[in-house]
Amino acid sequence: MALRPNRPQPSNDPRALARAAQGDVFAREVDDALREDEALNALRKWGKPIGAAVVLGLVALGGWLWYDNHQASQLGKQSETMTLALDQVEADKVAAANPMLAGLAKDGTPGYRAAAQLLQAGLTQDAAQKGDRPDAAKLDAAAKGFAAVSADSKAPQAYRDLATIREIALRFDAMPPQQVVDRLKPLAVPGNPWFGSAGELVGLAYLKQGRNDLAGPLFAAMAKDKTVPDSIRRRARQVAGSLGIDAVEDVSAVMAQAQGQ
Repeated sequence: MALRPNRPQPSNDPRALARAAQGDVFAREVDDALREDEALNALRKWGKPIGAAVVLGLVALGGWLWYDNHQASQLGKQSETMTLALDQVEADKVAAANPMLAGLAKDGTPGYRAAAQLLQAGLTQDAAQKGDRPDAAKLDAAAKGFAAVSADSKAPQAYRDLATIREIALRFDAMPPQQVVDRLKPLAVPGNPWFGSAGELVGLAYLKQGRNDLAGPLFAAMAKDKTVPDSIRRRARQVAGSLGIDAVEDVSAVMAQAQGQ
């Protein structure tokens, strides 16, 4: 007959139970002490770098939040200043608008700076052309203002393109035709927002060079492009016709437009 192995039986002795309980408590205390000691050693070793990283992170976050709020506040102020300046210009109070535009041109963000400079140059050009004879010094100052925006790599591209066209339009008579072509040809293509304005100047430069073979098709393309302003399309149609190129797609529409003028 097989005998069952002896198994330790739980003791019901209160003193034995107490000793066992004390042993468990002691083991837990030792384990906790070891964990605490490891944590203290880790804190001594890594506490300063971790603390520094946390502080730097909080400083960076605070700085970014301040900067973002500051930028939004500055943009709001600049928008208000530009609106007030435009109101003064529309009311023909240019003298009142000038200090506001000067401030934006000096300290504004790239977009508002470029917009202010364009408006300043445009006002200078208007002032130069008010008399019986254009003021050459003011026209030159206006051209330089447009050139500054054109050369500003931080300005929005649309403003730079517009400034380039305005500058060349002012200096067209004094510029070599090829220089006009080189600067404006990238804009004088169908689909470009400035196709009409740039294309007209490039076409005239071709005519000055005697390149009617290039000017004619360009003027015809502008005349047929419905995205080009009507005034430019009419002039382009006339020039293309004078060069022997038919740029009229709908004769009846052109006749109706002519009769309505």
